[in-house]
Amino acid sequence: MEIDLDKIYHNARTLVSRLGERGISVTGVTKAALGSPEIANTWLRAGVRNLGDSRIENIATMRRANVAASMELIRSPMLSQLDLVVANAHLSYNTEIEVVRGLSSAASKANHTHGIILMVELGDLREGIMPEHLESAVRETLLLPNLVFQGIGSNLACRSGVSPDSRNMAALSALADSIEANLGVSVPTVSGGNSANLEWVLSGAETGRINHLRLGAALLLGREPLHRQVIKELHTDAITLKAEVIESKRKPTQPWGEIAQSAFGEVSPTYDKGSITQTIFAIGRQDVDFAGLDPPSGITILAASNDHLVVDSSNYPGGLAVGSEVPFQLNYSALLRSMTSPFVTKTMYSQLEHS
Repeated sequence: MEIDLDKIYHNARTLVSRLGERGISVTGVTKAALGSPEIANTWLRAGVRNLGDSRIENIATMRRANVAASMELIRSPMLSQLDLVVANAHLSYNTEIEVVRGLSSAASKANHTHGIILMVELGDLREGIMPEHLESAVRETLLLPNLVFQGIGSNLACRSGVSPDSRNMAALSALADSIEANLGVSVPTVSGGNSANLEWVLSGAETGRINHLRLGAALLLGREPLHRQVIKELHTDAITLKAEVIESKRKPTQPWGEIAQSAFGEVSPTYDKGSITQTIFAIGRQDVDFAGLDPPSGITILAASNDHLVVDSSNYPGGLAVGSEVPFQLNYSALLRSMTSPFVTKTMYSQLEHS
């Protein structure tokens, strides 16, 4: 995996500037980068305000690397990790009052102050407090020692594909107004969501109280995740996955013998295109979501097993010799799995001095 830090810097700088004009700050989400200190520091130099991750282990990695930023745990903490959360994250996003109570206890024991953002369910049916229960959760959070109520947030598009729009974002803004009016407390942060919010925000829509987004995919891949469209002025090739050829032969497209399920419970599709040049790359499902790979022209992905990516390279210019490398572009799912695989070497490079 080749990672161009200059292009990642450009993407972050561009989005931070464009969102800043709308009064929206950015937390850079490092989960798809496995908490990479190099990528984290690149984002900070580009103007990203804070760093967030869904895994406290990635946050601990950045803390050990002395990444100088406020750290946010963006997945609701596990009860079994509360001490670790308080020790490493300055703030966490929460949906269960039992966990909030536990964070208060852990923070008191460690003599720390921990920030709390309460997440609201707005229809995507992943995480979040139901709106009618939010006010009581805020009220109890305000009474707990060693906690600071920092605001509210929502998450859309990740589970059910519900799009952020003026209606659900207005509902989040209205909840912030209601909390302030009924409880007499400030709601400094209203976190509208993730990279899926960009289409709505950059359309020029009225953003109301939304003043914060949590961005990862857009900063790395230069696309919005709702329709996978390129975001204007961003690089889509900041990260490239190169795979090496380990076999290339003429073979039939139709398997022979009695056909049962493959190792992954699949049945091979029945089609016959005659003989093709079948090439195998030394990468598989353990390393990447192969459905999220975008091969160069002349290559068609056929299948993947644990450790093999099988393609039709009949139309690839010049052919593919054993030992040659081919670059693939990745979507978010492929990026996430490749960054997590210990068998994929990550090479980062930069030619510019960023200030």
